[in-house]
Amino acid sequence: MNPHTATPGPMALQGVKVVEMGQLIAGPFCGKTLGEFGAEVVKIEATGAGDPLRNWRLLQDGTSVWWQVQSRNKQSLALDLRQKEAQDIARQLIAEADVLVENFRPGTLEGWGMSPEELYAINPGLVMLRISGYGQTGPYRDLPGFGVIGEAMGGLRHLTAEPGRVPVRVGVSIGDTLAALHGVIGVMMALYHRKVNGGSGQVIDVALHEAVFNVMESLIPEYSAFGTVREAAGSALPGIAPSNAYACQDGWVLVAGNGDSIFKRLMDTIGRPDLGQAPDLASNAGRVARIEEIDAAISAWTQPRAIAQVMDALAAARVPAGKVYTAKDISEDPHYRARQMILPQTTRDGHTLEVPGIVPKLSATPGTIRSSAPHLGDDTDAVLQGLGLSGAQIAALRERGIVQ
Repeated sequence: MNPHTATPGPMALQGVKVVEMGQLIAGPFCGKTLGEFGAEVVKIEATGAGDPLRNWRLLQDGTSVWWQVQSRNKQSLALDLRQKEAQDIARQLIAEADVLVENFRPGTLEGWGMSPEELYAINPGLVMLRISGYGQTGPYRDLPGFGVIGEAMGGLRHLTAEPGRVPVRVGVSIGDTLAALHGVIGVMMALYHRKVNGGSGQVIDVALHEAVFNVMESLIPEYSAFGTVREAAGSALPGIAPSNAYACQDGWVLVAGNGDSIFKRLMDTIGRPDLGQAPDLASNAGRVARIEEIDAAISAWTQPRAIAQVMDALAAARVPAGKVYTAKDISEDPHYRARQMILPQTTRDGHTLEVPGIVPKLSATPGTIRSSAPHLGDDTDAVLQGLGLSGAQIAALRERGIVQ
């Protein structure tokens, strides 16, 4: 079966109802992912300006193009949750939901009368995902925390630098996205437990720094066993050799020649079979001890050559290598296109954008873009009518600023 197409039928999460009460990145990325695989996602936004992400980075007709990706496949319900009647509406919606996603500071929902205990009283099967800077418990619980702070506390930012230079950010909000993906995993586990094991609903507590920390590999075991504090190493991968970025005539190429047989092929390709056949370089530990010499040999080969020439030679030798892609490179790459990772999407203002495709690829129930990102409050009337409110009741709520 083609991994990018499937016989029309139910989507993987069809029938799952999600209420998203988060904003910006972590919570909404989770809602985006669930929506792409068929979940019905109602996003509750503040009246007035809505989610601040609507105005982040580059705007088209006053709306962020980032918003067009983050909020596709969602409905927008605009509520002023500072008002009791709006809180009552949110509770009605949550009473019928399978999943609640929120990424407010701990205590915010409790202040609105929506603590886990209060929500489970009306919906015992509710799966409640709570993403916050430091989690719902612990001494840092009430501190404000964004993804960048999670990256720092989780150990990532200490490693993203050249030795002795200022730690730099990855370039995207990786802490938020890692938290969102852990949240999606938690939601799927909880839904499975509820369905297969007859379990009730439960709270999924995701802290930004813990999501980052969870991918930090051997950082803590090495400190525990040897007292070693791993330090920044620039583009190299400490303890794994060779794996680094190497300068070419027209840019940089990343080369991962750290497999034993791969290393031999790499050395043959660069004209250094003496290194490839050296007994002490036959395993990773020996190569780590002589990494400066190995890196110098690879650099001496790459520097007088163009990226394309280096890539062709390494591909022929079956050595993993890659150029450093820009947005233009990604957009023009045939492999991205072949795997439908660049897709057209029409905004509700009529613009056609190319946007990221959907990950992961499911063979039988692939994700889809079913609807474009909504304007603020586009679906307020439809959602409230689904709760049984009449047009007159909705108009009265709108007049009093409770909904938009």
